[in-house]
Amino acid sequence: MKKIILTTVIAVGCPVVFGSPPKDLAQRVERARTAVGVPGMAVSIVEGDSVTFAKGFGVKAIGGHDPVDADTIFPTGSTGKAVTVAALGILVDQGRIGWDDKVIDRLPGFQMYDPWVTREITIRDLLVHRSGLGLGAGDLLFVPRTNLSRAESVRRLRYIKPATSFRSGFAYDNVLYMVTGQLIESVTGETWEHFTAEHVLKPAGMLHSTSDSESRFAAADRAQPHARMDGGFRGTGTQELLDERDELGRTAAPAGGLAVSANDMARWLSIQLHDGELPGHTGRLFSQQAHEQMWTPVVPQPIDPVPDALKATQPILNTYALGWDVMDYRGTKVVWHGGAVFGFLTAVVLIPDRHVGFAIQINSEDGEIVRGLMYELLDHYLALPHTDWVARFQAEKKRRVDEALAALKAQTSKPAPVGPSLPLERYTGTFADPWYGNIEVTAVGGKLRIDFKSTPRMAGALEHWQYDTFVTHLDDKSIEPAYVTFGLGPDGGIERVTMKAVSPLADFSYDYQDLMFTPVTKAQ
Repeated sequence: MKKIILTTVIAVGCPVVFGSPPKDLAQRVERARTAVGVPGMAVSIVEGDSVTFAKGFGVKAIGGHDPVDADTIFPTGSTGKAVTVAALGILVDQGRIGWDDKVIDRLPGFQMYDPWVTREITIRDLLVHRSGLGLGAGDLLFVPRTNLSRAESVRRLRYIKPATSFRSGFAYDNVLYMVTGQLIESVTGETWEHFTAEHVLKPAGMLHSTSDSESRFAAADRAQPHARMDGGFRGTGTQELLDERDELGRTAAPAGGLAVSANDMARWLSIQLHDGELPGHTGRLFSQQAHEQMWTPVVPQPIDPVPDALKATQPILNTYALGWDVMDYRGTKVVWHGGAVFGFLTAVVLIPDRHVGFAIQINSEDGEIVRGLMYELLDHYLALPHTDWVARFQAEKKRRVDEALAALKAQTSKPAPVGPSLPLERYTGTFADPWYGNIEVTAVGGKLRIDFKSTPRMAGALEHWQYDTFVTHLDDKSIEPAYVTFGLGPDGGIERVTMKAVSPLADFSYDYQDLMFTPVTKAQ
C-alpha cells in the first residue's frame, strides 16, 4: 500500500474555476490506456457543484468484453485513509472522541514498543505517520494476506521496534490505521466495516461502494485486478489477471479497504470540496471544524529529487495532514492521496482554490498513467500549457526498470560458490519473529521448503544462493521473493534467520528486512 505527500502554499492570483474538463479528455484517456496497456479505468471530475465527468474505459478483466462504466467499483487502496479519518470526524462531532485523545484512553490494552510512546500517542498521531515506526513497518501482518484477526494484529504492534524517536519525522505506515479501525470498534461497538458503511458511505450517497469483501464480491459491476510479473520481477512483463480473492488481509482495511465507483467517487470529491457538506446541500457528513482539521498539515515530508523531465512536478513544500497529502504544484495548493492495493491504483486530487477535484482509478499496477493524467489535469485546471506527462512518466518508469533489471542481473549472476555450511536437515525447524509470528522450514525430497505461518499460501522452495543464504521460490508467484539468511551460533546451530527482498523495486510493504527469527524448535 503506497503513500503520498502534503504541503501548503498560498496560490498567487485570483482563484478561477475552469468550466469544463479538457474537450478531448475521453479520447486522451483512451489513447493513454491503450498505449500503457491498462485493461480498465475510470475518471471522475467535480467542478464547483457539478459532476462534469464520470466515465469508465476499457474492460473489467483482460480478455473479456464486459466494459467498465461509471458504476464499476475499484478497490482504492490508501485513498481510503481519508474515509477512515471522516469516520473519526463524525465521532468527534458527536463528542465521543477528540483528535488529541490518548489512544490508551479509547482503546484499553493498546501498546507500542516504547512504554512512553504508549502513554503519549494520540488519535492524531495514528493518522500522520510520525510514530517512530519505519516505512511500512509491520505490513507483513496483512501483506499479501493473513490469518490473524485485527485485534491480534494490533496486539502484536507492541513488538515492533521503532526506527526513529516519537514525533521526530515522517515515515509512512499502514498499521496505525489498523489501530484506528480497532479504536472505532472500541468506542462504538461496531466494526470499522459496519460503521464506515452505515455512517459514512450511506449518508454520503456512495451506494455502490463497499467496505467489506462480502459486499464487494456480491457486486456484479466490479473491476478485476491485474499485474505484470513475468519480466524479471513484479511490475515488468505482460499483463496478467490476478485472483481477486487473494486480496490483502482485511485486518488493514481501515488503511485502504474500500471499493468505490466513479460516480460514488464524484460524491466524495464534492463532499471534500464543500467542507463536509453533502451534494445538493442536503446536510452534512461532518462539520466544517472537522474538515479544517483534516486538511491542516501536521508533518513535513522529505522532498525527493526528481529527474529533469519531471522537474516541474517537484513540490516546494510537501506535508501530511489527517489522511491527506497537502503539497503545492507550481505554487498552487493541492490536496491529494494515492492508493495501491495489489492489482489496482488510484489517485484522488483536489485543487481547493479552483474548487475542482478529480479521481483516476485503474485495474492494474501501471502507475505512469495515473501520475501522468493527474498532472495533465492539474495543468488544464491551472491554465498551463499541455505536457504529455504520461509519456514522461512512462520513460522514467522504463529507465528505473532497466536500471533495476541490470542491478538484479549483476546481483544474481555470480553468487559466491560457497556453502551451505550445514547439511540441509540442520536448517529445518520452527522460527519465531516477535511481531510476525512463525515460519517453518522443512526438508522434503532433499530440498528445503519455507512456510510463513501467519500468511495463508505463502510457502515454497528455498534454493541455496551463497554462503548460508537461500532464495525463496514461492508457490504463489505474485508474492515478492526474499533472500533468507541463516545465522550460525558458536555451536554451529542456527541462531537466527533474517530476510531481504530480492527485487530492487519491491513494494515497501514487503518489509522482510524488519524480521528477525530465532529458533522455537531447535534446528538439529
